[in-house]
Amino acid sequence: MTALSGDANNIGTVRDRPNKPLPPSFSDPFEHRAFLKFRLAQAYRIFAKYGYDEGVAGHITVRDPIRPDCYWVNPWGVHFKLIQPEMLLLVNHEGKIQEKESGPSRFLNRAAYMIHSAIHEARPDVICAAHSHTTYAKAFSALGVPLDPITQDSCAFYEDHALYSEFRGIVDDREEGLAIAAALGSNKAAILQNHGILVATKSIEATIYFFISMERCCQVQMMADQTAAARGQRTRLIDPETAAETKRILGTDIGGWFDGIPEFQLLEHEEGKRFEYIPAHKENM
Repeated sequence: MTALSGDANNIGTVRDRPNKPLPPSFSDPFEHRAFLKFRLAQAYRIFAKYGYDEGVAGHITVRDPIRPDCYWVNPWGVHFKLIQPEMLLLVNHEGKIQEKESGPSRFLNRAAYMIHSAIHEARPDVICAAHSHTTYAKAFSALGVPLDPITQDSCAFYEDHALYSEFRGIVDDREEGLAIAAALGSNKAAILQNHGILVATKSIEATIYFFISMERCCQVQMMADQTAAARGQRTRLIDPETAAETKRILGTDIGGWFDGIPEFQLLEHEEGKRFEYIPAHKENM
């Protein structure tokens, strides 16, 4: 595992610093797979820490580097806090669990398949996608409006998140998944009206960071709008030019990766567990 070389076009001005950390690269695809599974399991446990579980609802997926037509997802009905790499399921875009690679519990959340398979098919650039029924996102989504650029953090989503303004019940058919993927378009996030939020980026770290940030932005906007209304005012928006420039700096995939790293550092400190690859335990393709 090695660090990627810097690319000025991708890193952006916010990360143009000497000795800046960069995402790892892998010469061994099996090591890459093992790392992504380890990271994905961590991501579920981070969601659990923040209370982003709601019964058996919610899912995070990551595209497999060996079989890019498949993605890894949690077994349905296992608490996020308990998820470990060896428990994850490898699923193709038709919803078939891959027997050789998957964990022992072969129970797949149908809604996860319907939403995430459509996103991974429509967006080859997406490595990781996350959706859950978090408190403030659910409340804000019921308003049926996008986030306004009212803070530096919310500017990261300026003109880079969609509103899916339909709710047809539990996502139980392919057409609904395709509709959500179409609404997401090329954006990194979407507000699913009366449902919650969805984030999809080029790394697990960026997806987790932007998901946490978007949940907080939903909370802040509701607080700001409520306070403004109580004072007979309207929440003041950041002007479009400044919002767009702030998004250009803070809203990139590499910026999200960098912002997400501390969450994983803290989890590793708390758990005393870091990624370790043992080549002898390669999985079957």
